[in-house]
Order: sequence, then structure tokens, then C-alpha cells
Amino acid sequence: MNFKSKFRQIKKLPLWIYWFPAMLIKLSFKLFYRYELIDPEHICDDPGKIIGVTWHNRLLFISMAFPRKVMQKTSAVISASRDGQYLADFMKFFDVQALRGSSSRKGAKVILGAIREIESGRNVVFTPDGPRGPKYIMKNGPIVLASKTGGVIVPFVLNSSRCWTLKSWDAFQIPKPFSKLTMIMGPSIHVPADADDEMIESYRRQAENALLAITVDPPLPRMDSASS
Repeated sequence: MNFKSKFRQIKKLPLWIYWFPAMLIKLSFKLFYRYELIDPEHICDDPGKIIGVTWHNRLLFISMAFPRKVMQKTSAVISASRDGQYLADFMKFFDVQALRGSSSRKGAKVILGAIREIESGRNVVFTPDGPRGPKYIMKNGPIVLASKTGGVIVPFVLNSSRCWTLKSWDAFQIPKPFSKLTMIMGPSIHVPADADDEMIESYRRQAENALLAITVDPPLPRMDSASS
């Protein structure tokens, strides 16, 4: 058995392993990036009972882009998989609690946990196109939660002016040093209580479209017409 296979069998790593990369991300954000927050509704001033939704490929600096007081009141829905365990442990260094589960694994459990979080006045954040995609297609879990709790759906996206894009299902983005990061808070969406399936789908599309409206991807490299 090779090293990679042995590593993949490890379900949980010691927390100290995450300390250095977490500190590196924090330091990099402060030193190498320009940052702007666009928050027309001033949601970040006094957040509570917010159900945030953002794309899976924008997670690298997301916790650094919010004020610390916001992150301390926030729980993130993270996959119940082994990779999700790594991410949940990593996020502890950013004051973010984890709710373990997804649409594909332990979905009912994570919704119940999210209901308790919202009812206690905390915020819950989803990456609704995760954990396997399709990219930029939102699932309905956040809408169901909003209908059950009265929590407010808030789309938000961290756009970068220049980035590297990985060859993963979500085209995960790594902002290039000295690029500009812009956090855009979209319009809040209020979902009626006890919404039926048709209403859930309607609000799912509304939230998805609101996310897409504030999503800005760097342009793809131009192809030389002479080579085509």
C-alpha cells in the first residue's frame, strides 16, 4: 500500500497540523490582497438568524472576509465525508463551528442541527452546489430551512480580480497575490412559512439567480485565432 492510500484511510488528523496553513491564509489575506465589502443592507453590522449561501469554489478566504463577530455566530454546513472532517477541523482556527452533513449524506440530521442553530439566534452557511455539484446549481436545503425557521436567505460571493482555477468539479479558485477581493452581499430573501414543494422550487431558483447575479468569474484566457 503506497503513502497516498494510507493517508486516505486516516479519517481525522491532529489539530496542530492545521495551525500553520491557517496562519498562512490569515497572514496572506492581510498582506497580499486588497479587499472591499459591498453590503447594501448592512447585514454584517448585526447578523442573526441568517442563512447564508455561497458557491463551493469561493471558500479559500471566505472566513477572513467577514468581521470576526460574524464568524463567531456562524456555523457552516460541511460534508460528512472524510474530506469534510479535515475541513471542519481546519475551520476551527477561524472561529467557525461545523454542522456535519449534506444533501447526499446525513441530510435530515444536518437540517435538524441547522434549525437549532437558527432558533438560537446563530447564522448557518451553506455551499448549496456542494459537495459534488453540479457547479453553480443550488440545492433546496437552505430554502427548506428558511421556511421552517423564519431565517433569512442571504446570497454572498467573494469575487477575485485574478485567480488560478483548479481542474476540479467546482473549478475551485485560488486568488493570485495582489489581486482584489470583493465580497458582495446580495439581497435578502424571505421564504414563507410552511412553503409547499412548488414554492420551495420557486424560491430556490430565486436564490440561485441572486447568487449568479453577483458572481463574477475572471475571463478565460483568449484563444489565438491563428491556432484554431
